Amino acid sequence: MAALVASIYRGISYRGAEGQWAWILHRASGLGIVLFLYMHIVSIFIAAIGPEPYEWVHATLYTSPPAKVLEVFLLFGVLYHAFNGMRIIIIDFFPALGKYQRTIVRIELVLVVVVLVPAAIITLRGIF
Repeated sequence: MAALVASIYRGISYRGAEGQWAWILHRASGLGIVLFLYMHIVSIFIAAIGPEPYEWVHATLYTSPPAKVLEVFLLFGVLYHAFNGMRIIIIDFFPALGKYQRTIVRIELVLVVVVLVPAAIITLRGIF
């Protein structure tokens, strides 16, 4: 157990700076998107059972206030994953830009926030 904790600590404390955190967030956002997609597919299959179960699932999973907050996290995941994917493509096509990695990651985060804030306000408008 101590070896596992030490290994996790070394992974978190690695001095990779923006590149490491971009990689971690990219993987986490991708996993979150896949989990949401799985949940969405299951909820669509419930529609085949009948309208009452589907209405209950829809009201619980998609329109309740906690679900709206989770939807903002989904928005962040989708936006971050998309913008980070574009950053990766740009650096793949133009390797000389790799030396500007820190600046590009920061621009990416600013773009994510600029798009996320209005979307989050619109999404959460009904519960606050």
